[in-house]
Amino acid sequence: MSVPAEKLMTFEEYLFYDDGTDNRYELVDGELVQMTLPTVRHALIADFVLEVLKNEIRRLNKPWVCLQEIGVRTGIRKSRVTDVCVLTTEQVKEMMNESAVFDTSPILAVEVVSPDSVRRDYRHKRSEYATLGIPEYWIVDAFETKVSVLLLEDGLYEETVFTDKQKIISPTFAELSLTVEQLFAFGKF
Repeated sequence: MSVPAEKLMTFEEYLFYDDGTDNRYELVDGELVQMTLPTVRHALIADFVLEVLKNEIRRLNKPWVCLQEIGVRTGIRKSRVTDVCVLTTEQVKEMMNESAVFDTSPILAVEVVSPDSVRRDYRHKRSEYATLGIPEYWIVDAFETKVSVLLLEDGLYEETVFTDKQKIISPTFAELSLTVEQLFAFGKF
């Protein structure tokens, strides 16, 4: 749902915007777009991915930080909220006392598809993340039971789709031992 604006909002205005509610917004072409609350399944899957990646970062002793629901500036008047993203510790240190919207490219962005985010995750974020230069982007789709790993090559994403018992192959996390089946099992009871 887009919040109509009499004038387009700047990125700086977006950083300090507060409508007095707990609503979360993305900035799309200068307009606020309200983010709907995720389903419980969505939240469980995102939390599982977060924990798996945090554990890998610790195990490998990488100078990275894995965060959930962090903003990423993707254009002059654009900012997206990732479900999970991996940043360098330097990026995090530079923004420690700032609004959690990074204007530098994360190492990895992960989006968990929701009913209302299919077009946004597969199309809009894909092109915006490529333009920003995010080297690796995962689209975790519980509806299609697949994980798409997109790798940036010459400004465009090359996509590999993983399903069922296939191990998710990630250049960023080359030693990761996680299958699609294991990932989606966490979102079920």
